[in-house]
Amino acid sequence: MTTPPFTIDYSRKWHVMVATGSGIFLGTIDASIVNVALPTMADELNTSFAAVQWVVVAYILTLATLTLSVGRLGDMLGKKPIYTAGFAAFTFGSVLCGLAPSIGWLIGFRVAQAIGASMLFALGMAIITQAFPPSERGRALGISGALVSVGIVIGPTVGGFIVDQWSWRWIFFVNLPIGIFGTIAAHRFVPDVPPPGGQRFDFLGAGVFFAGLLSFMLGLSLAQSRGFGSQVVVTLLVVGLAAIFVFAQIERRVPQPMVDLTLFRNRLLTINLLTGWMTFFAISGLFILVPFYLEQTLGASPREVGLLIAPAPLLLGLSAPISGSFSDRVGPRRVLVLGLVVLVGAYAMIQFLQEDSPLWMIVLVMAPAGLGMGIFQSPNNSAVMGSATAERLGVTSAMLGLTRNTGQLTGIAVLGALWALRVSHHYGATVDAQTAPGFAQAAALRDVGWVNTGLMAIALALSVWGLAEERRAASAARAGR
Repeated sequence: MTTPPFTIDYSRKWHVMVATGSGIFLGTIDASIVNVALPTMADELNTSFAAVQWVVVAYILTLATLTLSVGRLGDMLGKKPIYTAGFAAFTFGSVLCGLAPSIGWLIGFRVAQAIGASMLFALGMAIITQAFPPSERGRALGISGALVSVGIVIGPTVGGFIVDQWSWRWIFFVNLPIGIFGTIAAHRFVPDVPPPGGQRFDFLGAGVFFAGLLSFMLGLSLAQSRGFGSQVVVTLLVVGLAAIFVFAQIERRVPQPMVDLTLFRNRLLTINLLTGWMTFFAISGLFILVPFYLEQTLGASPREVGLLIAPAPLLLGLSAPISGSFSDRVGPRRVLVLGLVVLVGAYAMIQFLQEDSPLWMIVLVMAPAGLGMGIFQSPNNSAVMGSATAERLGVTSAMLGLTRNTGQLTGIAVLGALWALRVSHHYGATVDAQTAPGFAQAAALRDVGWVNTGLMAIALALSVWGLAEERRAASAARAGR
């Protein structure tokens, strides 16, 4: 007797969105909300700033290195139980972080919190893809993508308010009511789609990938303080890249790999993942450097910085669901090309920023960057998830999260290092970039703007080629009928 196919109740789709959206947003905002509280934590926990930075680094490293393995486990064991357990683990870890008596305990509890967050990130988009009919996938993924990007951007602002009004410990305690609600909602509303049986977990591949990505990401993290010329940094980056190469060889040979490398024979999927990584690389660096420019070159207060940057996440949050809905009607590729056009223009406008620019000028740069990301991310995520088979939704969702996390950290490290080098170049001597004269800082920011503009132009060219390929394939299919 055969088991009847599982049918998803689409009438509960918005309940699923609430459950997954709250998890995605919480996991994202906790990656950045801690940043502004680091000096206060260092004082209250009687530790060095170098040590307290690991509160951030440990979270990001754990999240990035576990996401792919969790995605694969979701495909094997079922997404609902892992996602629900992740929500509970994240919430419990948040409470432990708020109660931490020392910096060592806090770092350890942040790892526990990130383990739960990796379950939310790896499977959130896969669950949304299953919960919504294909005709509404772009809109749904647009909302989830907006939550990710807005969480990244507003984290420091929210964190600053909480630290100012209460204590750094409340950065973690505020997660408790949302976490309890999300855990209950996930248990009640997320569809329990039975996974196909007979699957095996690739322990060797998972271990090599974990070690390689950990080494590479740790190298990028240390490069921000030690520089890319440091022997430790170079060693970590080389070991990381070598391990990832070995991982690819393992995946070619095992019968049930972590990542089915034949997926990358789909050139359009590869372009979507690559261009998604490039957009997060560019915007993460921008959101790190612009506050320095505003405060140190233009003399803006922290409150003014928050207000001037705010239009970017606002436009991103508004445009992402709209572009997702539009992509459901006309196809994702044309819409994401439009988003990249806007991003090229936004980064090109950085050339207008001078050492004496009026404060409102920054809105003309940051707002289009947020708008372009909103237009691009929704259809891009929809195109990636739409290419996944039912049994690979979890790992495909995890790959999206991986491109986002590695893009962010790489962008911050590389563009931050480039900015510092160009500050010294424009000043005419080696100087601490953060204390250099305003003209040198502004000129270096314009140099970073050119890099981002060129990177987005490459992403645009790849996506235009992908659009042409898609149209050729559609014409060939019609001709063959």
